[in-house]
Amino acid sequence: MPLAPELDTAGFLCRDPTIWKAAGIALYADLPFYTDYPTAIQTLNFPTSATTEASNLTLSFVSRLQAFLDAENPTPLNLTSAWAASKPASAPPTLNALLNLTYPILISKQQTRLVRDPFFAAYAAVYDGRKPFVDPSPLVRWAFGDTQPESALAEAQANKTVFMDWFNANILVNDSRTCSQSLLLYASTPSPQYRNLYKGPPTVPFGFSTGRISVFAEVPDVVVPIGQAGYQSDITEHAEVLPVTVDILAARGCDGMLFNLIEDLAAAGIVSTTQTGRTIAGGEILLKRGGMIGL
Repeated sequence: MPLAPELDTAGFLCRDPTIWKAAGIALYADLPFYTDYPTAIQTLNFPTSATTEASNLTLSFVSRLQAFLDAENPTPLNLTSAWAASKPASAPPTLNALLNLTYPILISKQQTRLVRDPFFAAYAAVYDGRKPFVDPSPLVRWAFGDTQPESALAEAQANKTVFMDWFNANILVNDSRTCSQSLLLYASTPSPQYRNLYKGPPTVPFGFSTGRISVFAEVPDVVVPIGQAGYQSDITEHAEVLPVTVDILAARGCDGMLFNLIEDLAAAGIVSTTQTGRTIAGGEILLKRGGMIGL
């Protein structure tokens, strides 16, 4: 379901970096595909020591990427401190103060206007004024948006623009030779998500996180699988594995450079094709009659 014109971005999943780049060329034909790469790396919320299998993989990947780019040591980025040091004078003191309502306002106001209202009207016209069934998650968001004044949408759009302009001028800056002066990397810790555990009801998605940098700043964000880490499954009562990934961000309009970079990293053996199966290297998929077993 579309969320908001300000945020929605075409994207795709692919196991093979070469096929992924070919699809990128077709999708981003109007963008330049730089073949020179940044020699500066920033890291956000990265492990500082290899205390786990996942952190060891993450730090090893950064080291190999640094050597490939002939880059200096990665620079840890603290977004909170960077914002406080260089934010616009009229902006709120923290990113959360600026962006806490931005995402929920954008998706609720735009989705109700562009999706819910015309869909409900069309449905009612066909089915004698009835409303369709809708999952709880969008209903919670729509209900929140309905309580906000119409002026909230323009304010959210303005706050998104403030962040985008600041981020693109201070964090990921364009470069005439390499498209982006630096690369920004962030990682997430893999953890099992068991499907037999009941979660709480859906809530309004307030706040700001690293996963929203890309859509707020309109910069490319590429998720690269770099290995897998083991865990003891509560379901199978066996050792299983989860993928370990790193997100790589570049300056606005540098999607083509990232497509080239990932393909070259694959050629250098730093990233690899993900195989079909229960591990990134392939392997048997555990099946039962009628479907897959949840690990």
